[in-house]
Amino acid sequence: MNTSLRAVRVTGAAAVLLVAAACSSGTSGTSATSAAPSASTAATASGSATTAKVTAAANTFLATLDDTQKDTVSFDWTDTTQKQRWSNFPPVAFQRAGLMWGDLSQAQQDAFLAIMQVSLSTEGYDRVLAEWAADDANAALTGQSDLFGRKYYYVALIGTPSDTGPWMYQFGGHHLAVNATIAGGKISATPSFIGDQPASYTDASGNTVRPLGDIEDEAFALVNSLDDATKKAAVLGDTPINLVLGPGEDGKTIAPEGVPLSQLTADQQAAALTLIGHYTGLVADADAAARMDEIKAGLGQTSFAWYGPTTAGSPAYFRFTGPTLVIEYAPQGGGGGPQGGGPPSGAAQGGGAPPSGAAGGGAADAEAGATISGATLDHIHGVYRDPTNEYGSKYAS
Repeated sequence: MNTSLRAVRVTGAAAVLLVAAACSSGTSGTSATSAAPSASTAATASGSATTAKVTAAANTFLATLDDTQKDTVSFDWTDTTQKQRWSNFPPVAFQRAGLMWGDLSQAQQDAFLAIMQVSLSTEGYDRVLAEWAADDANAALTGQSDLFGRKYYYVALIGTPSDTGPWMYQFGGHHLAVNATIAGGKISATPSFIGDQPASYTDASGNTVRPLGDIEDEAFALVNSLDDATKKAAVLGDTPINLVLGPGEDGKTIAPEGVPLSQLTADQQAAALTLIGHYTGLVADADAAARMDEIKAGLGQTSFAWYGPTTAGSPAYFRFTGPTLVIEYAPQGGGGGPQGGGPPSGAAQGGGAPPSGAAGGGAADAEAGATISGATLDHIHGVYRDPTNEYGSKYAS
């Protein structure tokens, strides 16, 4: 499959299709940290306008489907099992529900991409496309096009699309899951899985793409900006660990570890917020601005932790933990191949151990929070959560 990606821009219910190459490592768009100071008022008005566009795009997508497809893609808002049915495993190892991307027509694919583009920021949308395209690169590198690739991603709609909601869309597959909830004129994207494999690849235009490259680079810059005493407080181990709150860990919390951001210098705090902004900035700008205001309000209770070497170019784990925030970034072991890792989402959600013969194993199947031996920079798991707002519960109440 060609790695060029189709971008979709939406105005109201109309979609204008633009062809664009896969994004390079330097994702563009407005940083979440550059929000206007009075985000609460401006963001509410802008966010309401955005949710109207998202709803229009969702209804346009539904109009492209036949009755059987509509039944397959649609779930009740109260269907908690479907909300939690996401994983970093490829479909052979995890049973998803909804419509598989490869079974959609080009027009249907374009219409779903329109939902994502209007609900996500430019940076967030570009990053999702780059992570997604990595699975095509994975298929080419491994020769396992029957196991990996963009065609094996799934889409679903939970609840009835409306401007006020609540409803949500799901998009996900191997190493990527976006759970976007629209409720009360707001958009949230927690929990979402932010990962990739390979972590660097060449697109159809010959450009090197690092979907999480800016995140990796900025994380090492932050930890290495700390003085010796502060770094000692932040670095909790010399070996990376697996995700603690990955797939299947909904409703759980994690105790803050590492160094409180309140102990960092003003420049270091700004760098931390820029790094956090790559996750909070997944959603459209108005919602990202309001989300960043929320993070800043809890900055005094937010901590930064690190496991692994601090030399740039080494595989290392980091985490931010705050009142409304959990971010984890965890390099995985090479294992026997590119199988997804982390704890599966449980039998009720179609999870379980990888099937016999599936690529992978070893450290890639480590338990939550377990040490990862033989970790590599080329296989990254990551999660972004708000323990107070999983699947938009705070907005929907």
